[in-house]
Amino acid sequence: MPFALKPPSTATLIIAMQHICVLLALTLFAALSGCGQSGKSPIGGQTLHRGLGSEPSTLDPAAAADNFSQEVLRDMYEGLTTESPTGEVIPGVALAWSVDPSGTQYSFQLRPDARWSNGQPVKAQDFVIAFRRIVDPTKASPVADDLRIIAGAASIISGKRQPAELGVTATSDSELVIKLEKPAPYLPQLLTHSAAFPIYSDASASSHSSATWVSNGPYVLSKWSPGSSIELIRNPHYWDRRSVQIPTVQYQFVPDDNSQYARYRAGQLDVTDTVPANAIPELRRENSKELVVAPFLATAFYGLNLSVPPFAGNAKLRQAMAMAIDRRRLVESLGFGQAEAYGFVPPGTWNFRPQSWPWRGLSESERVREARRLYSEAGYSVDTPLHLRLLFYNNPVTRNTAVLIAAMWKDSLGIDTVLIEEEYRVFLESRHDKSRWDVARLGWLADYNDASNFLDIFRGHSSNNDAGYHSSAFDALMDEAERTADANVRKAILEQSEQLMLSDYPIVPLYFYVSKRLVKPYVHGVQPNPLNRVPSKLLSIVNQ
Repeated sequence: MPFALKPPSTATLIIAMQHICVLLALTLFAALSGCGQSGKSPIGGQTLHRGLGSEPSTLDPAAAADNFSQEVLRDMYEGLTTESPTGEVIPGVALAWSVDPSGTQYSFQLRPDARWSNGQPVKAQDFVIAFRRIVDPTKASPVADDLRIIAGAASIISGKRQPAELGVTATSDSELVIKLEKPAPYLPQLLTHSAAFPIYSDASASSHSSATWVSNGPYVLSKWSPGSSIELIRNPHYWDRRSVQIPTVQYQFVPDDNSQYARYRAGQLDVTDTVPANAIPELRRENSKELVVAPFLATAFYGLNLSVPPFAGNAKLRQAMAMAIDRRRLVESLGFGQAEAYGFVPPGTWNFRPQSWPWRGLSESERVREARRLYSEAGYSVDTPLHLRLLFYNNPVTRNTAVLIAAMWKDSLGIDTVLIEEEYRVFLESRHDKSRWDVARLGWLADYNDASNFLDIFRGHSSNNDAGYHSSAFDALMDEAERTADANVRKAILEQSEQLMLSDYPIVPLYFYVSKRLVKPYVHGVQPNPLNRVPSKLLSIVNQ
């Protein structure tokens, strides 16, 4: 790890993990080559135009649970740590840090030149205020679980203790001490997540007005046009402003893959965050160097509503639903090389062997035969079919996936499925209202590279447990993993946890994601990495 202080032995494990992240990113990198467009940069190269698959639901770090919000927030804010282009943890607001011999206390030294966009210094107390706000149960932050490893956080989130008791202390304006419940070698990477961003102490000076917004990252909000775009301008007070080469970044909200592609071909976008599957054959024929595809740590899945029938108390039905899906056919229809998912934690996750259902090796006929047997034993038949409501957000991939899987369920089991498509921001609310759906299309993108980040969402108390899964045995295993310092023992416990969860069938994993974007030749600095993060600070526009 490239930071100034040499920490005790716990940091050795941190360094090893980061090296694994870098190797993973390099190994997974796959670039398919050029779009047949001009490589000339726009006049002056003053603005980077980026496609974003949906409008952010918020620009408040404490409220941002969706990837689109977090994408923009990573340009506007910076945590104690940040990431290199390949995903390695490097200093952010913290110039250096050390770890005590127990691995449970971290001391962060803030850089003296860290500034808010109004020129005021970033202080350790700004992090204390932000962290307490995240875990305060009265604020109902959807990302509170990301800070659960901090001492006192779990009790505060559950309402048993006060936010002021959180194990985060500003010993001075320039030193922040974080105490953990147990050793967590992934803490430096966790602190790159938007849940760990600071907030300006004078909260009255920050609002949704671009004229008064105060942030501490490479960029600051200039303009938010609802339904259209967000424009950011370079923060003149950012400590590393000399490395920020692009003065203005505009995020255009374009949910439709084909529309993003059309804007890119017309020169209206320099970077997309998606590519339509029907464009891939042409891009490959052109040997396009502008198409970049790479796996990253994320899983697409269907959540099953376990709070009421038909899925509550009916494990056989849930298993039949999972078995009736032909994942090979599904990923072939997607066209990007996604991997079939028979488990939840993706391949490439640090210090973890992904688990899967024991029937994954069955032939298609064997799998469908067993699904039909379970469906029948669950109380359904062709004459008395199951009727479902499948909720998903308005995106061509999620829509086509829903149509295809509904057809598979109909053909294999006779299930009748009503498709409910909603605008993304509406969907984010609807997924928490279980009266509106039986099955919901969900996805989990890693906040940090550790299996616990995936499995924690199935704890009974998790705000991300949309399916409503409750298993005391699973929770006990996850608690045991938290208490375990030995990396190999912890690995075995987490693997057992995933296997237990899978055997209960609260969800239906579909596939593991790949990132896919188009990048103009004059845009330099885009590199695939395990968490699929491409901050604008790392990019440049080069005249050719």
